[in-house]
Amino acid sequence: MTSPPEDPPLPLSEDDRDRAVQRLQAAYAEGHISHEKLDEALDQVLSAKTPSELASALAPLPQERAATTSTIAAAGGRIQRRGVWRVPRALKVASAFGRVHLDLSRAVIEHPVVDIELQLGTGKAKITVPRDAIVDIEDLHTGWKVPLHKTRPRSGPDGPRIRILGTMSFGRLKIRHARR
Repeated sequence: MTSPPEDPPLPLSEDDRDRAVQRLQAAYAEGHISHEKLDEALDQVLSAKTPSELASALAPLPQERAATTSTIAAAGGRIQRRGVWRVPRALKVASAFGRVHLDLSRAVIEHPVVDIELQLGTGKAKITVPRDAIVDIEDLHTGWKVPLHKTRPRSGPDGPRIRILGTMSFGRLKIRHARR
């Protein structure tokens, strides 16, 4: 009797590999691993072919803390954050009607990826992101108007990735990159 064929291992995506490298760099910066262990783990991550090989390279690291979601909510009126403020890993913005303005151009962004979940009824939303940010709006569902966002041709890989997701019923989202 033969055993059933095993499913081939899933291929490793570049995003998975990039996240693993960032996690190793953060662990080194926080003093969890030595320079030698960092070099060894980076070699394993960069040569990994499957998710299980990647997981074994990251096994000695402390467990990642679960991201807590910060929420800004208002039934109506204006929701505004600008100037110097600390951006959480996950931010939920909820408003039945009114205006939303998030300015991340001078904000402190400590995470390589920031998720901004919009739950908006009517009204306008404007998000200003850092000049070198990479913006992803693929998981944003709009009911009425298409978001206005012009991608920057020179966004570098070192900038934060801002993922905007959620639902906007009526109104428009305008995303712009800071000039400085």
